[in-house]
Amino acid sequence: MIATAGTMNREKLLEQYLTTRAATQELCAPLQVEDYVIQPMADVSPPKWHLGHTTWFFERFLLQGFQSNYRPYHEKYEYLFNSYYESVGDRWLRPDRGLLSRPTVKEVYEFRSVINGRMKEFLESVPDSKRSQFDFLTTLGIHHEQQHQELLVTDLKNILAINPLRPVYRERISNSPRTSIPASKWIEFSGGIFELGYAGNEFSFDNERPQHRVLLEDFALQDRLVTNGEFIEFIQDGGYSDFHHWLADGWYAIQTLGWKAPMYWEQLDGEWYNMTLNGFRKVDQNEPVCHISFYEADAYAHWAGKRLPTEAEWERAAKTVEDSVVDGNFVESNAFHPVPLNPNNRAKLQQMFGDVWEWTSSAYLPYPGFKPEAGAISEYNGKFMSNQMVLRGGSCATPRNHIRSTYRNFFQCDKRWQFTGIRLAR
Repeated sequence: MIATAGTMNREKLLEQYLTTRAATQELCAPLQVEDYVIQPMADVSPPKWHLGHTTWFFERFLLQGFQSNYRPYHEKYEYLFNSYYESVGDRWLRPDRGLLSRPTVKEVYEFRSVINGRMKEFLESVPDSKRSQFDFLTTLGIHHEQQHQELLVTDLKNILAINPLRPVYRERISNSPRTSIPASKWIEFSGGIFELGYAGNEFSFDNERPQHRVLLEDFALQDRLVTNGEFIEFIQDGGYSDFHHWLADGWYAIQTLGWKAPMYWEQLDGEWYNMTLNGFRKVDQNEPVCHISFYEADAYAHWAGKRLPTEAEWERAAKTVEDSVVDGNFVESNAFHPVPLNPNNRAKLQQMFGDVWEWTSSAYLPYPGFKPEAGAISEYNGKFMSNQMVLRGGSCATPRNHIRSTYRNFFQCDKRWQFTGIRLAR
């Protein structure tokens, strides 16, 4: 599951653990107790469940997994907070997570506090003979919680967006005004043999490995993300009503679901508005378009006479600007929404990391030689390698130190509640 260079310094690992756990609770700081239980759709989990599940993960796979005499904090919490681990046992149904008023929010926070204390104590005393595997699973748990931090942000947006009071999660951080975005440029890349996937000694998920060779033809990528203004042109040109642009499944989806614009968009008096975590406001035409499905991304690319990049093309290009990860708009930016391009540097690819996850044309499949870990964590990635597409680059809800050029996200073609967008290829 993870590539690591031996065991980690205990103090450093404990610091990472506690920092990550605190960051999750900081994301919940603006919430009222009533917000913690809402589940508007099956894809969304209530904030209380995220808090409980990430805590259960450490209790189940670390504390219980390494101590033969360990007694769980609560005998029913495994049933309530197990997500999809068949090898662990039965669980509460995912679509019904919002039906649980108990345990209370206070009780879930107490659960987190107790497990944090137990983890700290055990991490400081775990025998050297168990350190390698313990560090392995603790590091996995930290990155697992970071994934849930992103889900927490996107789920909170869905929870607040259904409310007619249009509640504000956090006030908007004003961006420097920009009257226009420069026309996109095309960055050319030569073809040849490319090593796709992760081969280092730091953290990586098993679906990023093993590194293997692929053959690429010459290609070009748009130097920036597609903007709201450009997507509005697609809408105004009848993009949602012309079947020629759409895959058959996509055309069926928009006909049956009634999509006419990206998720959270609403037209009032001829103007487009969208619900954001900063409140309800006019669509900024300079921001990257987001909350669109693979079907919409593919249809837009077809309408524009271009295509979506493959994940190998995307990674090949991203490795040329990997140092720009530090400049991306991630959750630490506290914007909680994509922001307009900073046009100061147009000499290279922009917005490759952060803002929105970029749909690729690649199906989510195992790399040649893929081997999942043994035990329950073998269910982490491999069993989802069916009927999903790969996305790359992270979003405004992703923790900055969680992303890298080889990171593979994946969703079904119709999913829109994540911060998902478009970069064109040719």
